[in-house]
Amino acid sequence: MKIVVLDSYGMNPGDLSWDALKELGEVTIYDRTSEDEVYQRCSDADIVLTNKVVFDADTIWKLPNLKYIGVLATGYNIVDTVAACDNDIVVTNVPAYSTDSVAQLTFAHILSIANRVEHYAIENRNGRWSNNPDFVYWDTPLIELTGKTLGIVGLGLIGMKVAKMALCFGMDVFAVTSKHRKDLPEGIQKTTLDGLLATSDILSLHCPLKRETREMINATTLAKMKHGAILINTGRGPLVNENDVAEALKSGQLGAYGTDVMCQEPPSADNPLFSAPNFYSTPHIAWATFEARQRLMKTVVDNVKAFIEGKPVNVVN
Repeated sequence: MKIVVLDSYGMNPGDLSWDALKELGEVTIYDRTSEDEVYQRCSDADIVLTNKVVFDADTIWKLPNLKYIGVLATGYNIVDTVAACDNDIVVTNVPAYSTDSVAQLTFAHILSIANRVEHYAIENRNGRWSNNPDFVYWDTPLIELTGKTLGIVGLGLIGMKVAKMALCFGMDVFAVTSKHRKDLPEGIQKTTLDGLLATSDILSLHCPLKRETREMINATTLAKMKHGAILINTGRGPLVNENDVAEALKSGQLGAYGTDVMCQEPPSADNPLFSAPNFYSTPHIAWATFEARQRLMKTVVDNVKAFIEGKPVNVVN
């Protein structure tokens, strides 16, 4: 089997080993692959592993030797799964490997906004506390989470983990979910999106990106939120309209926006969010803890092995 890894660097910049994959076939690994390089690198491949390199219908039809596309992530919208089916190509993903890590970064954003630890660490490093006339100073709002309402859109594995963490902080938790009320753990209350917008002090997005959820946070829904509420997005960038969020930050209708994902990645330097107040971003790293990437690597190899043995797992098409 000829196996090609098209964009390995994002998942493995060098601290993990591909040796287990190399035991399964003839492996060629590229750090990055541009759109123009896909055909040449995949023309004789049986198996292709991709993280963000797109496999649309046109690309798939040009690769008659291809038998398997393994997505190095949970989301698989980069692959035209219908075209893959039409060409008898198996497509797999890696579910649930980063649940704990994403939930952790969700709360890192919440706590960062509530306590502004980085701001004060920088101020103190620059001598502000040393030269302060009092034993204490603060110049940002400091927010206690106990008693605040956390609204969650999507109670999958990550949303549920975030909800349980919020309960440990003494927060009231409401959610928009397809789950039945009787199936929710104690302390998590089901509501509508409008109900969530109206009551949440902090709103956290954990739903998949679909036609009906694309830009679900926009000028209209932002206007329904509590004035000064906090928005957190560790789901998908296009769940929000970034221009509308930037305007809401400037007007103060939105108190802060903490995100790990953007509509375009890497984002344009002139994205309006970068000039908006109280915007806090991390570069799509929620999934990237060493422990999560170890789980990702193991499942990637297991997926390929299962396919070669004729018993594919984690198939999404």
